[in-house]
Amino acid sequence: MNIKFLLITFVFIFIISCSLPPVNVAQATGTPIPAVTPTDTAPPPLPTPELGDAENPLILALAPSSNTQAQIDAAKVIAAQFTERTGYAVVTVIPDSYTALVDALEKGNAHIVLLDAFSYELAYQKELVQAVFAVVKDGKATYGAQFIASRKGGFKSYFDPLTQTNTAEASVALAQFADKKPCWSDEISPSGYVIPLGYLNQNQIQTRPAAFVQGHPTVVRSVYAGGICDFGATYIDARKFPSLEDQYPDLMEQVIVVWQVPEIIPYSVFAFSTVMPQSMRDLFTNIVPALMQTTDGKAAFEAAYDIEELLSVNDAYFAEFHEYVDEARLELSTLVK
Repeated sequence: MNIKFLLITFVFIFIISCSLPPVNVAQATGTPIPAVTPTDTAPPPLPTPELGDAENPLILALAPSSNTQAQIDAAKVIAAQFTERTGYAVVTVIPDSYTALVDALEKGNAHIVLLDAFSYELAYQKELVQAVFAVVKDGKATYGAQFIASRKGGFKSYFDPLTQTNTAEASVALAQFADKKPCWSDEISPSGYVIPLGYLNQNQIQTRPAAFVQGHPTVVRSVYAGGICDFGATYIDARKFPSLEDQYPDLMEQVIVVWQVPEIIPYSVFAFSTVMPQSMRDLFTNIVPALMQTTDGKAAFEAAYDIEELLSVNDAYFAEFHEYVDEARLELSTLVK
C-alpha cells in the first residue's frame, strides 16, 4: 500500500475523532457512574470557647513593677475571689512593661488591668479599655501641676496661695512665658512636662527650646538659680521638697507659683478590656467594691496593687486629661514605658 496514502488516511481519521463530542458513558451503556466520595475530608473546626471559660480564661494583669511573691500571691487571691463570685475563670500574669501590657490588651491577652496615666491614655485612644475605677491617694483620685518662675525674673503670679485658687485664666497667666525658656522635669512626666506643655500649646504660647533637668526638685533649683531657664513646671508643691527648704531658706519667697494646673492627672486607672461583653464588665464592676469591703479582699488589693481606696469613674471623668495630652502633640507611645 502506498505509504503516502496511509499517512493521509491516518491524519484524516485523527482530525475527525478530535471534532466529535465527548461520549457520555452513562448514556452510552445505560450504567450510572458512582459519585466519587472524598476519603480525606478535614474534621469540622472546634467551637471557640467563650471568654471566661476554663479554656479561655479572663486574665488579671499585675502592674509591671510587681516582682515579689507577696504581690503574686495577693493577685491569685483576687483572681480566686473573682472566680468564686462570678463563675468565670480568672488567671494572673505579670507583663514586662506598660508597653507590653497595652500590647497584651490589643491581642486579647489581658482583660482586668491597672494602668498608669499614659498607658491608660494609649489604651483608651485605641479603644482597648473602659475605665471603671480611679486609684485614690491622700483622698484624691487625680492631681495637678504648677508653673513656677523666679520673682527676680519679673514674672507675675496669678495664683492666690491663701485661697489656693488661680486669679486669671491660663491664657492670661501663661502669656508671659512667650519666647521664654522652660525647664521640664523629664520627657514622660505628666505634671512636669506633658500636661503643662498641653496648656501652653492650647493657648498658642510659643517658647524657646526647653531644658530637661531630670527631676522636679531640680526644676525648682534651676528656676531659683537662674541662667538655666526662665520658668518651669512641677507637681504641687515641689518647692517644699525637704532638701530644698534646707538648702534655700528664702526659696518660697523667691520662686513663685505663677498658675496652677487643675487636678486632672490620674494616679492610676483600674480598667476592663472592651473585649469583655458589657454585661460581664458590669458584673465585675459591682464585684470589686464588694471584694474590697472584705478584710481579705482589701488586703489583697493593697498587697497586689498598692490600692487602699478606689473611686468609681468612667472615661468621661478624665476628659480634661484626654484633652491636654492631645494638646501636647507628642507621640503617645513614647510616653509609655
